[in-house]
Amino acid sequence: MAGALVGGAFLSGFINVVFDRLLTMDTVNRVLGKKLGPGLVERLKISLHAAEAVLDDAEYKQLGDDSVRDWLNSLRDAVYDADDFLDAVLTKAATQKEVRSLLPSFFLNRHRKMVDNMEGVVSRIEFLVRQKDILGLQKNKDNNLSSSWRETTCLMEGNIYGREDDQQALIKTINDNSESQLSVIPIVGMGGVGKTTLAKWTYSVVEGFDLKAWVCISETFDVAEITKKTIEEITKNSCTLGSLNLLQNKLQEILSGKKFFFVLDDVWSEDADKWKQFIAPFHCGAKGSSILLTTRMKEVASVVQTCPAHFLNELLEEYCWLLFAANACFPESNGNPTLEGIGRKIVKKCKGLPLAVETLGRLLRGKDDAKEWNAVLRSDI
Repeated sequence: MAGALVGGAFLSGFINVVFDRLLTMDTVNRVLGKKLGPGLVERLKISLHAAEAVLDDAEYKQLGDDSVRDWLNSLRDAVYDADDFLDAVLTKAATQKEVRSLLPSFFLNRHRKMVDNMEGVVSRIEFLVRQKDILGLQKNKDNNLSSSWRETTCLMEGNIYGREDDQQALIKTINDNSESQLSVIPIVGMGGVGKTTLAKWTYSVVEGFDLKAWVCISETFDVAEITKKTIEEITKNSCTLGSLNLLQNKLQEILSGKKFFFVLDDVWSEDADKWKQFIAPFHCGAKGSSILLTTRMKEVASVVQTCPAHFLNELLEEYCWLLFAANACFPESNGNPTLEGIGRKIVKKCKGLPLAVETLGRLLRGKDDAKEWNAVLRSDI
């Protein structure tokens, strides 16, 4: 089923079923006319463990990479074949005495052929494991939709649905603090709820600032590195200054007397000392200067905020459907009621997270086969 999603958790569970069957290999070898040698069993175990280690990463990456999706489908088929083989042999083991007394020679030959086929299955799995490096699949990588980190930019990537109240509230907060020396306004919400999108919209519409910059932070809050990135975003030039002292003095020189609007996207550190050190050069700007900061953590907001934090809730389901339909180009499906029914179930499973809705909508763009839509609906994603 080309294009269908493979659930990583389901496949991982199935691999464990195969491991359980391998525990009974002594019984298997008593049934077969040709032993399933320990070397082959060990190869199967090693290759299955290696494949299982990258399933989480593969499950996520299949959303945007057909090669990874094909890899998962091939792995699934090979694991199913291995399980079918072991199941058939163990069924024979249940009737071992009858098999030994009545089994004709051509049936023993068939058993030997089964072992040869199993060797082929193991070779297929080993080949697939070797492909994981070519596909860039990584072990124990936390790649679920709500927590994966990606570098962001200030550019808008489509329409915003159902955030009118949040948009108005942010603009009001910025305007209400026009006489403050420096306002730090956190947007707080779970991963994938649309904090960055809301920050992009705000960045695109605010006016009356001498300087604007967008800085993507992520988990590592290195004061020197972030200060350097801020300078480069403002000046549009590479910064070669090495020490934090030189960097902060340069930033203070740039900001002195200027009214600025900066976005710090995806802040994780709740280290108050690092924040105090980082923010020092920003106090020299003109009144009305603002920093809009996005974070998943209320603890971060409590450290950085000079204004009440704006908490972003999950998107209402009807707006999620509009976002999904826009990304899936659903109107081009001629209003297919079957696809709409499946699509609305997919949206419901996304639990109000626009990033999940948008990603799955793009995955189904231009696809009119209900089987593919149902595969996404059933996926662990």
